[in-house]
Amino acid sequence: MSPTTPDSGPPPALGRQDIAHLARLARLAVTDEELDRFAGQLGAVLDAVAQVQSADAGDVAPTTHAVPLTNVLRPDVATPSLPRDVVLAAAPAAEDDRFRVPRILGEEA
Repeated sequence: MSPTTPDSGPPPALGRQDIAHLARLARLAVTDEELDRFAGQLGAVLDAVAQVQSADAGDVAPTTHAVPLTNVLRPDVATPSLPRDVVLAAAPAAEDDRFRVPRILGEEA
């Protein structure tokens, strides 16, 4: 299963052994029935990829997205926040002007 170049023709058909090898690499347990079905399905996918590779895209500029996007985020402007006392008053637990949270991972205080 070596990669093909656009000029090398269609990719070789995948057999049961190829599918079984791929399943072992992916650590998938597949039945004999699934090997036959997957061989046909993966073959169809490879045929579709070969068709896409054969398209003349020499005059198409590379893009990062199918449609043009603009930044839709708001400007990053510093604004005043709530006073610490107000925020800590709404917290379930506070200690030393900070939120008190449960200890994790057995860390020492």
